[in-house]
Amino acid sequence: MTDLDRLLDFAARSRVPDGFGYLGDDGRVLPDRPVETWIVARMTHVFGLAALLGRPGAAELSEHGVTALTGGPLRDLEHGGWRASTEDDAKAAYVHAFVLLAGSTAATAGLPGGRELLTDALEVWQSRFWDDDAGLAVEEWDRTWTRLDGYRGANANMHGVEAVLAAADAVDDAGTAGRLRGQALRAVERVVHGWARERGWRLPEHFTSAWEPLPEYNRDRPADPFRPYGVTIGHQFEWARLALHVRAVTADPPEWLLPDAVDLFGAAASRGWAADGQDGFPYTLGWDDRPVVGARMHWVLCEAVAAAAVLAEVTVDPSYRELARRWRRHGEERFADPATGSWHHELTPSGEVGTGTWAGQPDAYHLAQMLLLDGRPVRGGVAAALR
Repeated sequence: MTDLDRLLDFAARSRVPDGFGYLGDDGRVLPDRPVETWIVARMTHVFGLAALLGRPGAAELSEHGVTALTGGPLRDLEHGGWRASTEDDAKAAYVHAFVLLAGSTAATAGLPGGRELLTDALEVWQSRFWDDDAGLAVEEWDRTWTRLDGYRGANANMHGVEAVLAAADAVDDAGTAGRLRGQALRAVERVVHGWARERGWRLPEHFTSAWEPLPEYNRDRPADPFRPYGVTIGHQFEWARLALHVRAVTADPPEWLLPDAVDLFGAAASRGWAADGQDGFPYTLGWDDRPVVGARMHWVLCEAVAAAAVLAEVTVDPSYRELARRWRRHGEERFADPATGSWHHELTPSGEVGTGTWAGQPDAYHLAQMLLLDGRPVRGGVAAALR
C-alpha cells in the first residue's frame, strides 16, 4: 500500500534553492525545466499538511516553500502577484489559486510567514482574479496587470474554489470567511448546478470572456495537461467533491448541493470507467462519451478515490466506500512505483508508463490528499480536517 511517509520522503527530493523543482521518475529534479510556481505552491501545501500531522521535517520544508513564495524570483516584487515560473511572467489564476492554498495551509499549521503569505495571496486573488459580477474568476493577466486574456476556464475556478475554502478556514475574521465561502458556493452553483447539470453531467471546461462554452477548444491538442479538449473525467470528480466541502461549511446549504454532487460523480464513474474496454479512467471523453485521450493519469484516479471517500463520509452509503477501495486497489496495482513510493503519473491504457502528457513524477498533491481525505470528517479544506 502507498505510504504517506515514503511519499513525503520522495517529494522532499524536489527541494531546490528557489522552492521545489519538477521530479523525474528517478527522484531527481529535471534540470531542463524552470522552477514552476504551481509546483512550489503544491509542495508547500503538502508539507504543510504533513506538518499538521507532526511528520518530522515537514514544517521546515513547508517553511522553505513559504520563503520561496514570499520573495523573488517567483513573486513579482515590482508589480505584485506571482510569475508562472522563473521563465514565464504570466499571472495565471491557476497558479495564484495554489499560492493561496499554500498560504492557507501554512497559516493553519502556524508556520512562520504563512499568515503573511495568505494575506498577500488573498488580496491578489480578490482584487485581480475574482469577478464578482460573473461569480467566477478570470484566467490570466500579463505581468503588469494591464492585459487580460479573453479565455475563461473551469480548471482555474475549480482550484480557486478549493483555495478560498481553505482560506476561509484559516482567516481570523468571520465576515471574511463567510464571504469567501459564499464565493465558493457561487462558483459551484454556476459550474455544477448550471453548465454540468444542463448538459447531462458533461462539464464544459473552456469559455469565452462572456462565459460562453467553447466545446471545440483544443480539439487539435486534446492531451494538453491543463486545457484538454472535451470532458475531463478527473475534474468532474473534483467538482463533485468540492460541492460537498462547500456544503459542509455553508450554514444553510441549498438542497441541490448533495444530489448534484452525487449525479456528477455518478456520470464520471459510469461513463469513465473502462470506457475503452480496459480497466481505468481515460483522461478525456468526447461529447459523445467516447474516449478521446485514452491515457490513464494518476491524478484522475486519485480524485476518483477521494471523491468516493468524501461521499462515503457524507452519505454513509457503503457503496462509495467500496468504490474507493476498489479504485485505490487498481491504483496500487497499476500506478504505484515501488522504487519511489509515489505513483507513475501517466500510463497507457494497457498499463505501461506513458509520457504523452506528463513526464516524471512531479506532483505529490493529488496522491497525498487522496491518502489524507480517507476516513476524515468533511470540512472546507483538508487542513481544517487535519486540524
